[in-house]
Amino acid sequence: MRIGDLIAEGGKSYSFEFFPPKDEDGERVLWQSIRDLEPLRPTFVSVTYGAGGSTREGTIRVTSRIAKETSLTPMAHLTCVGHTAEELRAILRAYAEGGVHNVMVLRGDPTDGPGTAWTATEGGFNYASELVDLVHSLDGFGIGVAAFPEGHRDAASLEADALVMRRKYDAGADFAVTEMFFRASDYFGLVERCAANGVDFPIIPGIMPITNLRSVERMTELSGRDVPPEVLARFEGVTDPAEVRRIGIEVATELCDKLLAGGAPGLHFYTLNRSKATREIYAGLGSRV
Repeated sequence: MRIGDLIAEGGKSYSFEFFPPKDEDGERVLWQSIRDLEPLRPTFVSVTYGAGGSTREGTIRVTSRIAKETSLTPMAHLTCVGHTAEELRAILRAYAEGGVHNVMVLRGDPTDGPGTAWTATEGGFNYASELVDLVHSLDGFGIGVAAFPEGHRDAASLEADALVMRRKYDAGADFAVTEMFFRASDYFGLVERCAANGVDFPIIPGIMPITNLRSVERMTELSGRDVPPEVLARFEGVTDPAEVRRIGIEVATELCDKLLAGGAPGLHFYTLNRSKATREIYAGLGSRV
């Protein structure tokens, strides 16, 4: 089914994100995590797509296997980076042949990394909305897009970022998932800006539990952001990895509580291919999920 239709059926949407593993050990960890999370009956699970299509075959393989061997609804990521329109059509055909009928459409980071100048591939696309339009024209695919609670790092302003969301909406996107963030107010501000610009689809907040503070700080830097000082203060003076992990799960659970209480349509967990922290947060939310 299209994920947009599943969300529209009512109730909260809960989903998990994975990435294609690099080796056999990573493969074992990934599939153990999928088995651990499957009993939670998520609305969908997504699988990322490496820069420039570097994990393309892995994304196709993992999502196709999820479609064939589990009860889960998979969503494959797809970016504009390094592909012509014809190549993108071929990848979409491969997804469909593998039983994958939902796609997370992204522009992707510039080939030289986040924050560098964007150059479109000849014969390809400049904007995620153009790729949304292509996917929408093929019919048969559910379409998700990215959203940015603090604005995309390349956006001129928060208002300009909301107008980009409107273009993705007009092109045929069904729903959005945000990048990770740590303040509920940033998420609700995004929802308000999008609604004011006529964007009428669910925006699902993306949650990254902090189990390694340095790792999360590096990830936020790639987005051109910082971990908020009030969050960093919770970890001040803490050096024990187990205590860092405990506080990180506590912070994420509190954020999830605020989001659900404020009317968020669900939660999307960035798992880093490991299930334990996500399952602990999920359990901590209790009857609210």
